[in-house]
Formats: sequence, structure tokens, C-alpha cells
Amino acid sequence: MLEDILVVIKGGGDLATGVVHRLHRAGMQIVVTELAQPTVIRRAVALASAVYEGQVELEGLVARLVESDQEICAVLAEGQVPVVVDPRAEVISRLHPMVVVDAIMAKRNTGTRIIVAPIVIGLGPGFTAGVDVHAVIETNRGHNLGRVILSGSAEPHTGVPGPTAGFTVERVLRAPCDGTFTGERRIGDPVEAGEVVASVAGEPVMAKISGVLRGLLADGLLVKPGMKVGDVDPRGVREHCFTISDKARAIGGGVLEAILYLLEIRRWPAK
Repeated sequence: MLEDILVVIKGGGDLATGVVHRLHRAGMQIVVTELAQPTVIRRAVALASAVYEGQVELEGLVARLVESDQEICAVLAEGQVPVVVDPRAEVISRLHPMVVVDAIMAKRNTGTRIIVAPIVIGLGPGFTAGVDVHAVIETNRGHNLGRVILSGSAEPHTGVPGPTAGFTVERVLRAPCDGTFTGERRIGDPVEAGEVVASVAGEPVMAKISGVLRGLLADGLLVKPGMKVGDVDPRGVREHCFTISDKARAIGGGVLEAILYLLEIRRWPAK
């Protein structure tokens, strides 16, 4: 039964959260590992925010920050998702999950190996199915978004954000210098081109286009020049800032398909 499947997901960003939501609704038990200071941009739709807030709720899904394996088990028993600060994902060796999903989105493999679990899945470029993972999920927008790759790799990272209403790099906010990040506006706020929405060490971060502020880095984090610190959605629909995106849902569907397919073809029991 699917409720007997334990999944550890490395990373709690917006795309990882789409995966968590799909698998959780299918009945699987999910544990999320994160950094001590996640640099997640779309914080309103990312379970990584539990690291800062202690608990978050998104579309009926509740995630809670935990500190021990005992707390992990207790939160799972309540039908919720435990989020643990565990940069090396050491919890994998202790919990022995059926599935491990690398959703860090680092555009490279930061240490995931195919032997860490019966089913290992990587999101996007940096993984090779059949080598370091059993399956790769395509994360690049376009015809293949969400496709399950069982041999080979995902499309290479282009360095250019996917277009939204015709805008690509213009919608991304980047740090102008080294220093501490401070938001001047909130996620969901309407913004105009040229408006100051944040600052880094006193230097302004200005929106390049008009729209709604869909993502913004958490206050107090140290950033480097050129680092992504925010995102403006030119469509201007505030509700989009607080619900799982079409891209995240498609990727989540791909992960669910990969798990079910690999369970079936290998005739593995669910526990």
C-alpha cells in the first residue's frame, strides 16, 4: 500500500513542495531535509519556510520543523510532513526510506547515489538515470516538462529563466553586491518597474518590470553579487503567489509516475 512507502526528499523549495504535495495526497509518508538557512525565493509555497517559521500550511498540507527521529515519527503519525535541518541528509541512513528524491535543484549532483534507497530519483540536470539515480524528471519548461527519464539525463541548464508572459531574465531580482538582504515589500504585493522592493547592505534592489512580487528571499541572509533574491510575476495575479505552480505540479506528477512505475516493473513490495 502507498501509505507504507516512506520518501525522503532532499530540499524543500517550491518545486520540491509540488512533489511533496502530490506524493502526500497519494498517501505516501514524506520527510523533507533542508539547510539551516534555506535560500528559497518562493517562500509562500515552499515547505523550506518551516525552518524559519516552525510550521507552514499550504493547500491542506501541514509541515513542521523537527529536531529528532522521534519527532519525525510523531509528525508522520499525525499525517503531516516533518522538515529536518539535515544538509547531508543523514536521516536517510537511519530511516531507510523506500524512495529518495533529490530536489535540491543545484543543477548538479551534490552527493546523491543510486545505492542510498531502492528507488532514487533526481530532478533536472546533473543526474544520469541508471548511473547515479534510477530515474530523472525533466524540469525544463516545454514539451518534456515532467517527463520520466529512465536512461540518460534531463535537458541541460540554459541559465535563462523560463518565459512568463514573454519575460525571462527581466522578472528575476538579483543582489547588487555582497551583504545582508532586507525585503522592503512583501510577497504578493503589486510592484511597478523601477520600484525598490529590497536592499542589500543599503544598496537598492529594483523591479525591472511591473507585476506582482511572487518571491523574495528571507530577511537577514547574506548574499553575493548576482545572487537571485526575488521574482516578479508580470501576470499580476496575486493568488499565484500562494498556490503550487503548474510547473511544480507537473514535476510532482512525474515523480509519482516514476515511483509507481519502478515499483511495478521490479515487483517490489511497498514495505
